[in-house]
Amino acid sequence: MFIKTPHGIIKTPVFMPVGTAATVKSLSPTDLIDLGAQIILANNYHLFLHPGSETIKQFGGIHSFMRWPKPILTDSGGFQVQSLSKDIIAMCKIDDDGVTFRSHLDGGTLHRFTPEIATASQMDIGADIIMAFDDSVSENADRKRTEIAVKRTHSWLLRCIKVWKKSISHKPHAVSLFGIIQGGTFPDLLRESAKFVVSQNLPGVAIGGAVIGRDPKQTAETISVVRDLLPKDKPLYAMGVGVRPSDLVSVIKAGADMFDCVAPTRLARTGLLYHSESKNERIDISQSKFKLDKQVLDLDCDCHTCRQGFSRGYLHHLYKSKELLYYRLASIHNLRTMIRTVETISDPVKNPGT
Repeated sequence: MFIKTPHGIIKTPVFMPVGTAATVKSLSPTDLIDLGAQIILANNYHLFLHPGSETIKQFGGIHSFMRWPKPILTDSGGFQVQSLSKDIIAMCKIDDDGVTFRSHLDGGTLHRFTPEIATASQMDIGADIIMAFDDSVSENADRKRTEIAVKRTHSWLLRCIKVWKKSISHKPHAVSLFGIIQGGTFPDLLRESAKFVVSQNLPGVAIGGAVIGRDPKQTAETISVVRDLLPKDKPLYAMGVGVRPSDLVSVIKAGADMFDCVAPTRLARTGLLYHSESKNERIDISQSKFKLDKQVLDLDCDCHTCRQGFSRGYLHHLYKSKELLYYRLASIHNLRTMIRTVETISDPVKNPGT
């Protein structure tokens, strides 16, 4: 499948590196292009708080702001306003109109997201694909809370659509809005939500909530519940998937076209680097056994870090010394591993079984 956007065409399946605050940590746009990124993800919640979506608009949009020439998707912030509220008392209050929340940056400043504000903010940021503002329930949400979230998400989607349609009415190469399926772990609610979201005939459909991404088996099972209801000619975005390379294999087989996760770069920063022959799919470069290891990180990898011959011993040294170069080399390797995994699955020459 190919997705047309104002900043280029995306070939699916596709893994999207996460650049939460208009940057993929430690990497330049050139690094991202070199490792094969077709599209990156930024987050409306974080950019709304700092530097502000209006500020980004003054720079001509996020592409000009961060000097990234390819497509960008923004998450609406529906997940973050709740997930980042756990450590601060009374940080997040949800009602049928929207969410009032305190900034995680200072724990005190009060802000408000409604479907209209979240959508307008993403339009100001200038993303190619924007997400509807949804009520994202926790993994252990009971049925009553999940029913409320589904109803609220559907109501909010209609309000997002109004703002989006008004914004793109005079733009021939407009941004795309994706609706989000909610429903937690309840099959009937997931199917109810899928039917409603699909009925809005949007450019794409996402499936979200805390049940997506944590466990690849559960994610695949959740997708399978609604797969027969989804249009075959529009992309399915499984939000937050990609802790391990094998996770991508699982969700692609389940029918997902797009996925993102902060894990590859976050794990890299903690010393955990993907490795094709390791039992748990990664090695811990901080371990002393790598101090005198002259071998490159992964002989099967074609990333810059491995191609240039940086040894495990050198990466171990950089990590233990907290040198900034480590974060760049490690992030390049982990992201390239994820993107290469997708490329291998989708290329019949490299993967004859597909």
